[in-house]
Amino acid sequence: MATLVKTSSGTWKAVIRKTGWPTASKTFRTKRDAEDWSRRTEDEMVRGVYIQRSGSERMTLEMALKRYLTEVTPTKKATTQRGEISKSKSLIADLGKYSLAALSTEIIAGYRDKRIAAKISNNTIRLELALLSHLYSTAIKEWGVGLTFNPVMNVRKPSPGEGRDRRLSKDEEAALFKAVDAHSNPMLGWIVRIALETSMRSGEITSLRLNQVDLAKRVVRLADTKNESARTVPLNKRATHAFRSALENGVRPSGCALVFFGEPGKDGKRRPYAFTKVWGELKKKLGMADLRFHDLRHEAVSRLVEGGLSDQEVSAISGHKSMQMLKRYTHLRAEDLVGKLDEID
Repeated sequence: MATLVKTSSGTWKAVIRKTGWPTASKTFRTKRDAEDWSRRTEDEMVRGVYIQRSGSERMTLEMALKRYLTEVTPTKKATTQRGEISKSKSLIADLGKYSLAALSTEIIAGYRDKRIAAKISNNTIRLELALLSHLYSTAIKEWGVGLTFNPVMNVRKPSPGEGRDRRLSKDEEAALFKAVDAHSNPMLGWIVRIALETSMRSGEITSLRLNQVDLAKRVVRLADTKNESARTVPLNKRATHAFRSALENGVRPSGCALVFFGEPGKDGKRRPYAFTKVWGELKKKLGMADLRFHDLRHEAVSRLVEGGLSDQEVSAISGHKSMQMLKRYTHLRAEDLVGKLDEID
């Protein structure tokens, strides 16, 4: 039987002590509310379905996200960490004051619709909801905050949308190479060529260390990739030449193991060459503002397919785990298929 006590502030505190269950207590404004809660809680204990919800009622989403970013996010890849820190800001701004217990499927669906109306990309919204969903799963399984279900599971996710089909024309490629070759730092030109010839991601290229590049065998060995699967990337002649130039870089500091290195930081350590700002300025100057660096990977994969390599061979080079993902990143030019159609006739 519950014990009801009137506090000095005029509220009512209900305390339930039942054998086999932890002591449950909660404070209410009225005695009626305390009695109703006591009856429901005791009934759940009798039926064996009681869950102590005080943790989820006290913890706001802002508090939960800060804990998640401190405990869970650091265990993930650096790029994922940056993404989750960024996406948590939007979630906190809109939903941060809600307790985990109060956030319902309806409220989360409203957040989704608000982001869609703000013209935020479907993929960004999907990633925000994925972060929120994993937060709830972690809170339920590891933090013991007293939640019965994950409200994000019943929220419809925006469609992923079509993959980008931005291709690089021959004139654009020529102008791009001319511009990067004229840049004061030759590493920019080597990186752009390597991306276009190997389909490697930006992070995969800039994080490379000297011992990963084998020019004798013309391969690059990647251990740290986006999908966490190691792969060995073969190098064509143009990629090999770019890597040879990078390895013979005369200004490489003694003891620096990075292939593409930046200036030393305040701690004296050199980190990968950061070219994002330079790339943004350069493509705008060339009138290619819509060209993303990742589009070079798209272009490279498409050229591999157009060159006659099988899907399995292309996947081995690019690192795509599924043929469906490979299809999204591959865009063949219709005019380049005309000759093959003539061969069939």
